[in-house]
Amino acid sequence: MKQSREFSREVYVGIDIGGTKSAVTLGEFTKGKTTKPDIIDKIKFPTNPQEPIKRKYGEVLEEFVFHIKTLLEKHKVKIKSIGISCGGPLDSKKGIIMSPPNLPGWDNVEIVKYFRDTFGVESFLQNDANACAMAEWKFGAGRGTQNMIFLTFGTGLGAGLIIDGRLFTGATDMAGEIGHVRCEDEGPVGYEKAGSFEGFCSGGGIAQLGKIMGLSPGMSAKDIAQGAYEGNELCKKVYEISGQKLGKMLSILIDVLNPEAIVIGGIFTRCSDLLLPHVESIIRDETLAYSRSACRILPAELGEFVGDYSALAVAGMI
Repeated sequence: MKQSREFSREVYVGIDIGGTKSAVTLGEFTKGKTTKPDIIDKIKFPTNPQEPIKRKYGEVLEEFVFHIKTLLEKHKVKIKSIGISCGGPLDSKKGIIMSPPNLPGWDNVEIVKYFRDTFGVESFLQNDANACAMAEWKFGAGRGTQNMIFLTFGTGLGAGLIIDGRLFTGATDMAGEIGHVRCEDEGPVGYEKAGSFEGFCSGGGIAQLGKIMGLSPGMSAKDIAQGAYEGNELCKKVYEISGQKLGKMLSILIDVLNPEAIVIGGIFTRCSDLLLPHVESIIRDETLAYSRSACRILPAELGEFVGDYSALAVAGMI
């Protein structure tokens, strides 16, 4: 597709691909790429509107193209570059999505080539946790740091690492998978591993932990938090245990990576008062004092817009 010569204004396009919902965002870096971009417009849509029937990835990509063209025409703009944020595993250098567990059938999808060929502009791909880390580092709670860790703490537990002022992805884009590390021999399951950090520190894990401890089956992490705020001692105990395991995880990260900040999103931003006292207690007991004194534990700042800003950060390759 050749972009219209009539449109001189260039914008960035952010593509956020999720297992449940996806979004296209138009944005501008009006004051430079280290300032939070201005969001011009956004279209959200269900990735699989006929659940549990899964659409083929080609259908989803075609819908992205349709929405991008709609936004470009609506605002009379053309694309400067495209950023794609998606769950891993993936190969960011080759621009290939490789069988993410939340996107069945998305096997070896050459997504960067697809959008580059479709729109004729540079396109970039990044793991969603890494993209969030980039956004919080430049636009959010991690501003001004050179060494920062971002933790998702949502449905699952992912991490993005900023080391010495750059995103660190590892040999196969799998750096930072702290959720996969086994914390205890037994416990709630995350990454198909009982007792993993994700098992204790994620929405699904907290729900499992509540059930293990005798709460009513079907209670979500949100339900358990509400119970804790209402004074239910068992609900408070669930969050105490999750906070203690989170503290253990952060202690390892602080001693191994010596960050200036650990920024935590998702459930932590909403329930930090239930978690943070237990986190801090463990960190005080477990970490090296000099490393501990340099590190702040912070809730993420970008909130519900983090997916938009993350994809735009990838588009701008800040």
